[in-house]
Amino acid sequence: MADSPSDQSLFKPGDRLAPDSIPEPLPLLERPGDLPAHLFLHGGKAPFSCKVLQFNDEVVSCIQVHNCEELELLISSQALMWLQFRGLGNMDLLHQYLSLLSLEPSVIDILLTFPQKSRITSTNNSVLAVLHEFSHATDPTHLISTQYNLVLTNRMLITIQENPQRTFSDLEAWLNFKRNNVKAIDLDNLFHFVIDDILDSHLPMLEAMSVFLDDLEERALLKPKPSVLNRAYQVRFNHRVARRQLWPLRNELIILLRQSQRLLGPVAREGLHDMAEHVNTLLEIGDSIRLQLNSINDAYMASTGNVMNQIIKTLTIVSTIFAPLTFIAGIYGMNFENMPELKWKYGYMYSLILMTLIALFQAYFLWKRGWFQDLSGRSRKFGP
Repeated sequence: MADSPSDQSLFKPGDRLAPDSIPEPLPLLERPGDLPAHLFLHGGKAPFSCKVLQFNDEVVSCIQVHNCEELELLISSQALMWLQFRGLGNMDLLHQYLSLLSLEPSVIDILLTFPQKSRITSTNNSVLAVLHEFSHATDPTHLISTQYNLVLTNRMLITIQENPQRTFSDLEAWLNFKRNNVKAIDLDNLFHFVIDDILDSHLPMLEAMSVFLDDLEERALLKPKPSVLNRAYQVRFNHRVARRQLWPLRNELIILLRQSQRLLGPVAREGLHDMAEHVNTLLEIGDSIRLQLNSINDAYMASTGNVMNQIIKTLTIVSTIFAPLTFIAGIYGMNFENMPELKWKYGYMYSLILMTLIALFQAYFLWKRGWFQDLSGRSRKFGP
């Protein structure tokens, strides 16, 4: 993809792209050793902002936080809060904010690590989740990954996201609907709603991959070109990246449900159980996409083999027709002294007529055998 102004407008600050999506991607400043795939940052880090949804006794307040003093004042109110940190443009300020929230140092380290592999784990005082949301910039060969770090504590839900453009508008609308019944809002339910909202992004991404691969398979059958196989390999790589981010969640959700985590109520546990089944469904869809990729490779190889067979068959037909003609011309081209046929008055005309008849007979014989075929592969012997 050319790095032109029109292409740059497709991406937003904070979007991370899979390899080969841009010609010369900018490497991340810090790359953890357990990163499952090479990810890159496009356009620099997005501006940092902090928004707090505070759940008081009778109202849901939306507050923009600009400094540590404002955040300390909100914490001192002892109200339930959903803290949304967006963008990574000011990691120092983000670290200061997290230090005010009475989190364990190990949890803070995980929250400040970008990128890292997906995980869902818990400690005595918190439940931690690292998730990736995937989308396509132009087509399924250009995969964008946005990381979300979440932590649930007794009185707070904290979300940190790379891309500030992504909003949980549906959840916030639901919270506004519950404005008159704030006591019915549980942070653990909100926690699994956020996770479910992020995981829902995988299904459109996989569906777009499947539709794109259907088109590639048709092109591989009708017009097999190396570019078709190259694009299939790009989609295969992006599929592998997405699968590696989903696979750890499969077992970690089951492990979390088996634990006696006091922060998760019955409704939240049921929601997490549904999400475990949702992850299994996404992995099954991913397996079907992998089969599509294999079928594209098989279709391409079969189509190129058929084209080569047609070429070889054409050359064989030409060689078969001209072989006896070349033999006749070779005999009468030896120029020996005693060759009576060279004295014939009409020998040249007779030889041309003979060669023409032989060529027509061979062509008719090969046609009756079904060797003459059109590009669709249907024999002229049997008709359309």
